[in-house]
Amino acid sequence: MHISMSSPDITQAEIDAVLAVLGTTTLSLGPRLEAFEKAVAAYSGVRRGIGVNSGTSGLHLLMIAAGIGEGDEVITPSFSFIASANCVLYERGTPVFADIDPLTGNMDPAAVEAAITPRTRAIIAVHAFGQPADMDPLRALAERHGLALIEDACEAIGAEYRGRRAGTLGDAAVFAFYPNKQISTGEGGLIATDRDDWADLCNSLRNQGRDVFNGWLNHNRLGYNYRLDEMSAALGLAQIGRIDEMLARREQVAAWYTDRLAALPGLHPPHIAPTTTRMSWFVYVIRCDEEADRARLVEGLARRGIPTRPYFTPIHLQPFYQERLGCRRGMLPVTEKAGDTFLALPFSSMMTEAEVNYVCEHIAAIVDEGIAPAILLRPFSQRARDRDHQYAAASGKR
Repeated sequence: MHISMSSPDITQAEIDAVLAVLGTTTLSLGPRLEAFEKAVAAYSGVRRGIGVNSGTSGLHLLMIAAGIGEGDEVITPSFSFIASANCVLYERGTPVFADIDPLTGNMDPAAVEAAITPRTRAIIAVHAFGQPADMDPLRALAERHGLALIEDACEAIGAEYRGRRAGTLGDAAVFAFYPNKQISTGEGGLIATDRDDWADLCNSLRNQGRDVFNGWLNHNRLGYNYRLDEMSAALGLAQIGRIDEMLARREQVAAWYTDRLAALPGLHPPHIAPTTTRMSWFVYVIRCDEEADRARLVEGLARRGIPTRPYFTPIHLQPFYQERLGCRRGMLPVTEKAGDTFLALPFSSMMTEAEVNYVCEHIAAIVDEGIAPAILLRPFSQRARDRDHQYAAASGKR
């Protein structure tokens, strides 16, 4: 059985939407982009959406909107994709890394508070793996110290924190639509905000600094070519129309994994915080105890043709950041342990129950080789029947 690490969920509706654009004369800055921006903004509960060509571009523009400049500090987790820190460097600021909660992988508000200095100008809260960070205490810190609060929601469209959607929890948020995300535009992202001043600025910055009222080739400020094209926007518009269906399917895949892996020693399923009222499953990341030997699990699955990914390699341990900022191991012990023990399994809305069973059977065989109770190594279909028989016997049903 071939198992992919991830797979985009593309139907004929998406194909038809892209082909329809190719039958027009407008391939950029057209009606599909405007419709996509409005659709994502409405879904997320904000008034403004600005489509960009990547989540990284969106984060960069929000650093400019927040006024980040040389010497300014921005607090962000190291346990994230590298763009969460790179965007600060683009504006000559300094990323300051705060440690994380050991269960969720999200930034610890107490660590953020300890990292605030007179030079701090913003907080970038990353919603790791589709679970919102603990935003209320972060919001309180931002208000108390006069800081911008930006959501790196690139992995979390549709997630909810205490009943409030990701994208509505800070000054602005960024969603990303790479092919492994919950919805995809191929490459692309979107800035979501209720702040008209930030939205207008980002709208100009993404298009080489032109304002909507400018004449042809007139530019008010230094800008960038961060536009999202019409084909990508059309793909995204079809995808956002199916998002609840795709999120539900991802939730089902996650439930299959959690059920199948529950009995295995040394492995822990993703932890859902009580503040998370809706998880937007981006990846399925397990935590390995030291005795579980993640390296042996990774190697064993690779030999069986099953891909996995360590999630994440901490940013502060990346060679560039060690050289640029003098970062070193030991600075962020919780982050570093997560980097050593978290492991992403194959995951997408396209996975079938049979594929999840296949992955989990091989995990069971590796983790419990030689010591596993026989029931752990039975096919999961047989284990499910065993549970049914046990339930029937206990309830008097047959």
